[in-house]
Amino acid sequence: MTGFSISSGTALPPLREVIARHGLSASKALGQNFLLDAQLLARIARVPGDLADAEVFEVGPGPGGLTRALLVAGARVTAVERDARCLPALAELAEAYPGRLHVIEGDALAVDAPALFSGRPHIIANLPYNVGTALLVRWLTTEWPPWWLSLTLMFQREVADRIIAAPDTDAYGRLSVLAQWRTSARVAMTVHRSAFTPPPKVMSAVVHLLPGEQPESVRVETLERLTAAAFGQRRKMLRQSLKGLPGALDALEAFGIDPTRRAETVSVGEYIALARALG
Repeated sequence: MTGFSISSGTALPPLREVIARHGLSASKALGQNFLLDAQLLARIARVPGDLADAEVFEVGPGPGGLTRALLVAGARVTAVERDARCLPALAELAEAYPGRLHVIEGDALAVDAPALFSGRPHIIANLPYNVGTALLVRWLTTEWPPWWLSLTLMFQREVADRIIAAPDTDAYGRLSVLAQWRTSARVAMTVHRSAFTPPPKVMSAVVHLLPGEQPESVRVETLERLTAAAFGQRRKMLRQSLKGLPGALDALEAFGIDPTRRAETVSVGEYIALARALG
């Protein structure tokens, strides 16, 4: 693997060399899998479009593989890293790109990310598998329009499939409804397990989400209660799974939704209509 060029015309050492020099290894406890392929990382950095002088928020940069690609693309990166072992490698990268990389040691779930930016950043990350879904839900349930411009996120392929799933499929569920209610979501690329060190047991995919217009008079809390009830007993008919939610059965009747249907057959639009009625 060749090094990445930097503004002075010199080159950074290959990422494998950096990892070896700092004695780094991916932590299973932190959900880490290092991605080292420079060409693949550059492709991920291109997904959101032109990043020249754009603000980017990165979660879990590890030794800095994706961070390098983002900096090469011209971004100004704020990264949150929980693993103190990776900080020296990231410090070297910050030194190579003066004023363009700010690294915060901490847990992304505990950081007040919106407060870190004056404008609206792109969020681009190879998310640690153990917190990826929780972070996505947090970013989708913020005030709307959101504080971010776009999301370009690496997930296990199973999670990616859930985000973009259509009704009447096994993957369709609460995450599908939440993501598609507020964004347009697509799988930008798939990533083979062999691209990682160490290789995970599953395939991965990069999902790109762009915020859309939020339907009026629909509250996040109401939609979450509705989908929790429906998909919490997804094999039962709606009249059974929603009977504990006040007003839900009346709303089904009002919108002509057959109460003998099951949760996975109800479209995002129908869930939005029901949530508006319950709200």
